[in-house]
Amino acid sequence: MESNDIKIMLVEDHKLLRVGIKTLFDETDGYMVVTEAENGKEAVINAKNFVINVILLDLGLPDMSGLTLISKLQEIKPESKIIVLSSHNNDDEITKCFSLGVYAYVIKDINTEMLLYIVKSVNEGAMWFDPKIVPKLRLKSDNIIPQKKTSRAGFRNTHSNLTQREYEVLKLVVDGKSNSDIAKDLCISEHTAKAHVCNIIQKLVVDDRTQAAVKAIKEGLV
Repeated sequence: MESNDIKIMLVEDHKLLRVGIKTLFDETDGYMVVTEAENGKEAVINAKNFVINVILLDLGLPDMSGLTLISKLQEIKPESKIIVLSSHNNDDEITKCFSLGVYAYVIKDINTEMLLYIVKSVNEGAMWFDPKIVPKLRLKSDNIIPQKKTSRAGFRNTHSNLTQREYEVLKLVVDGKSNSDIAKDLCISEHTAKAHVCNIIQKLVVDDRTQAAVKAIKEGLV
């Protein structure tokens, strides 16, 4: 283990999934699973005994609520950043997770490259929202993402380099639409939709479409 590796605690009760995720990190430079837990009790004990940068946490644990465990881990390891790994996207669950200080909420069908990217980004201080939950964040954004309450006109003035079409695309991105969905809604090619999304990401100075959606919510566009 290198001293600058991202040190991860993996909390997952399904052994096969836990082994698979651990193997992914251990075989990738810059990451290291320093400890594992299959339930909340083990996670609390292990958190006290290891240096941990990122905690990857399944909410569906056999012995305690994932939300309860998050609260306990925040007390024990306030410097560690928590990423929730969930198989579903319940509205109340999402809201409570972020109100407890979770940095990312990831649905379990995430691909491996994206999971590596999310852990790295969160370790560096970023927040990450799975695109599947972005529409839910729109409805509950006051509780999750502090808004500037900027008017649409104000947002336009701030980001006047966005074209009218890019605003239309951005709204659909905030709605959680894929490039294919955007193409169908706007009667354009998927290639054109992808190009618009790439332009939006560059102009808003963010790293991906999810961050663009979050920024649009924070700035009060939607």
